Amino acid sequence: MAITVEKALLNNQSILQNFGLVEEIEEQAAEIISGGYEVFKIRNNTGFNINHVLDGTAFLIQPGEEWTYTAYNGGTIEFDADSRSDNYRPLSYNLDEGQIYEFQDNTYTTGNPYDFDIYRVS
Repeated sequence: MAITVEKALLNNQSILQNFGLVEEIEEQAAEIISGGYEVFKIRNNTGFNINHVLDGTAFLIQPGEEWTYTAYNGGTIEFDADSRSDNYRPLSYNLDEGQIYEFQDNTYTTGNPYDFDIYRVS
């Protein structure tokens, strides 16, 4: 009789463990389906219109504008950090959820008043 009870307990434990695994997988799937996005703000504190690409979609942000973005594919921003048309200096960053970013003039690049970058300000 003890073997049968022991087998039953092991069987019940196995069923509960499998149920827990299925529940965990369902929670992960629900998170992927319903979530998986990041929201952040970007301001343009330069004197230039800035073309940029966020997760494969092109945008233009004008001086003084602030936009709230929702990124569904990782929040990667790409842009040309030199506003002159004959100079190309590509930069790429992965932006973080809930943060505020700002395009600002680069003060560390001497002799290039057209150079800018994006900085986390909050």
